[in-house]
Amino acid sequence: MDIQAFIDALKAQGIELTSRMLEQFELYYTLLVEWNEKMNLTHITQKQDVYLKHFYDSLTLAFDHPLSHEHLMDIGAGAGFPSIPLKIVYPDIRVTIVDSLNKRITFLNHLIDALALEQVEAVAARAEAYAAGHREQADIVTARAVARLQILDELCLPLVKPGGWFIALKGSQGEVEWQEACHGVQKLGGRLEHMHAFTLPGTEEKRVNLYIYKEKATPKAYPRLFAKIKKNPL
Repeated sequence: MDIQAFIDALKAQGIELTSRMLEQFELYYTLLVEWNEKMNLTHITQKQDVYLKHFYDSLTLAFDHPLSHEHLMDIGAGAGFPSIPLKIVYPDIRVTIVDSLNKRITFLNHLIDALALEQVEAVAARAEAYAAGHREQADIVTARAVARLQILDELCLPLVKPGGWFIALKGSQGEVEWQEACHGVQKLGGRLEHMHAFTLPGTEEKRVNLYIYKEKATPKAYPRLFAKIKKNPL
């Protein structure tokens, strides 16, 4: 996906990119490739692939859920996906990024400063530990390429306030993962509101975005320690 195709594909979804946004995406790409030589941030480094499989893919979250002034939490963001592309296009949202690796947080803090992004915080912590002091504070919690949904649900839903959303960006197995996780999601206070299955433009690569509404508070027993979550998913 070249830059013009990126612009056109987003415009077709009602998203207009300003010149400043395009400059931020260009700098994001440059820094991603530069830092990727020092640490493992992504195996995708070709410019057209980064714009399609990282930037565009991240922004698909907003196709069915436009953002305004929400507090969005990104769990296991890695190199900043999907939260940083979303923050570039929706500058009024407040973003908290939680990732367990300090070196990724170092990159993200450098990126946040370089892009002059405001109201973005990057925290080095495990999601289940972070939830202990930040339960049900976010309007939206999202995660992309972190873990299967039946593990991810217990890491993310406790952070979502009742009336908020857990939006999981999944690959081709998204529908299968939902079937595995549906009981646990319900136990944690959520229900599936919408499932958006699509292919990335110009490819046959399938994506499934799951929009899970938090209809009631998560029981205090969750999240458990990660070892217990992994060994015995809900």
